[in-house]
Amino acid sequence: MRIAIVNDMPMAVEALRRALAFEPAHQVIWVARDGEEAVRLCAEEKPDLILMDLIMPVMNGVEATRRIMAETPCAIVIVTVDREQNMNRVFEAMGVGALDVVDTPALGAGNAREAAAPLLRKILNVGWLMDQGNKRVKPVAAQPRELSAQRGLVAIGSSAGGPAALEALLKGLPRNFQAAIVLVQHVDQVFAAGMAEWLGSSCGLDVRLARDGETPQAGVVLLAGTNHHIRLLKNGTLAYTAEPVNEIYRPSIDVFFESVARYWNGDAVGVLLTGMGRDGAQGLKLMRQQGFLTIAQDQQSSSVYGMPKAAAAIDAAVEIRPLDKIAPRLLEIFAK
Repeated sequence: MRIAIVNDMPMAVEALRRALAFEPAHQVIWVARDGEEAVRLCAEEKPDLILMDLIMPVMNGVEATRRIMAETPCAIVIVTVDREQNMNRVFEAMGVGALDVVDTPALGAGNAREAAAPLLRKILNVGWLMDQGNKRVKPVAAQPRELSAQRGLVAIGSSAGGPAALEALLKGLPRNFQAAIVLVQHVDQVFAAGMAEWLGSSCGLDVRLARDGETPQAGVVLLAGTNHHIRLLKNGTLAYTAEPVNEIYRPSIDVFFESVARYWNGDAVGVLLTGMGRDGAQGLKLMRQQGFLTIAQDQQSSSVYGMPKAAAAIDAAVEIRPLDKIAPRLLEIFAK
């Protein structure tokens, strides 16, 4: 993979170079010392992937990500040395199109290969996502279910660009929203709690991590919070599971949507937001086949029009809407 590094710290650049050297297929094609230089170099020679720092002179990583995704879009992974201190910036960058976040590998670590492993795993995931564009979506089979109007659920999936999209959507819903909400965002477990807190403080709703064995409740927003998948079980509770092990992203939107289609006995809406790849398209299709309303974000309002595009291509979405029209639609459906 052709990779670019954007970082003003020579030690961090060297750490990234050493980590990438463990995988001979990776080639560093250029290094930028600030975001402005990265925007220019990306326009001259677009890489397959950019490893983007957050705090830099001239132009920071959030603005550089925004500019690159608008002008010469490509895969971007944020690499940071202090995720706790930079948590808000992490979600800002993901909100404008960054795919994922990982810690900077430590120079002089006891086992250099182990220190490099998280970064190399992220790059492998990005490569799989990029290859998905050439693969056909497998058909999914519908399962019979019993319908009931007693409970409402909004199942939402998002990836690159998701934090900002989720924030905007949730801001459009009142505190007394009459349906349960479960979010599946492609984010590592180490960032999930911070994301739930960030969303809750910005939108005013009760947002927290989903707990194993709990039942979705109206007015509560539950975010998938581990590196395992989250499923709805037949008894209506949520559970984390390692299976299926071959899913690219953990948690998988498809896994959750498909479980909702099979086991949710009330009214439900599936919403697929911005993101790279195809995760969620098959699950949304199954929800539609089961008679649920399904909504995909439109191209114009998506930071990365991958997952919603995949859903539209297989006719998985009953409605395709701009981001600012999704919350009003949910209010129509689940009016008090």
